Amino acid sequence: MDSLSERRKAILYLTLAAILWSTSGFFVKILNLHPISIMAGRSIFASIVFLIYLRRVPTRFNHWQLLAAGAFILTQFLFVTSTKMTTAANSIFLQYTAPIYIVLLAFWFLREKPSRTDWISMAVIFLGLILFFGDKLSVEGLYGNILAILSGVTSAVMMVAFRAQKDGNPAESNLIAFLVTATFGLPYLLGEAWTTDSLLILAFLGVFQIGFAFIFFTKGIKHIPALEANLIGTLEPVLNPIWVFLFYGESMGRFALVGGLVVLGGVILSAVGSAKAAKNGEAH
Repeated sequence: MDSLSERRKAILYLTLAAILWSTSGFFVKILNLHPISIMAGRSIFASIVFLIYLRRVPTRFNHWQLLAAGAFILTQFLFVTSTKMTTAANSIFLQYTAPIYIVLLAFWFLREKPSRTDWISMAVIFLGLILFFGDKLSVEGLYGNILAILSGVTSAVMMVAFRAQKDGNPAESNLIAFLVTATFGLPYLLGEAWTTDSLLILAFLGVFQIGFAFIFFTKGIKHIPALEANLIGTLEPVLNPIWVFLFYGESMGRFALVGGLVVLGGVILSAVGSAKAAKNGEAH
């Protein structure tokens, strides 16, 4: 299959991943469990999905594989903790400063230089995020804000480490992360009071929200530069409150709606620009 077709398929995979990631807000909001219990519970189900998908447990490890797994776990932990210490808007907005760090890391370690379209797309997306979260951002919760910024750094490291495995199987990093998270979070999980609803929600989060989502992500990241993959991923923070609004009734402001459309426009610009670049590359 030619590189342009692979690129289009990769963009579709990453878009599907972002849509599935975005469903966490609604379900986590109605789930009355400790955050670490949620992380552990969904990791158990996600581990099952990845074991079926990979049909093996990794026995050989390299530094990129372990770095991706470690950064994945740290990103989850820092984001959940920061959400407890500052506003949810601050947490997700500051985490999505990740493209700034990805530009540097991808250039230093992968020699992936951002194009002019990447820079323009990044500027458009940041403008959209400011509009989207602008009325909810605050300077309160200093330590939570710092953790959210750190989660952006670890998210960038995760993206680059996954991308560095483009000639291998980055899905193995996810399986390692899920197994570690499930093991360390098991004591919290066993101490919870269970209901059928909570079990079904955890199953959905594990199987679809991170299980299938990261299968799509690891398939897409093999053919898309780290920065572009992250820009497509910004659909997640925009769609997340939309699902909460539609199914939970939590209202959205006018600026949020405009900001969401701007972010969507930036993502489309990034995808179209990369497709044209790939087509021109093939022409040469």
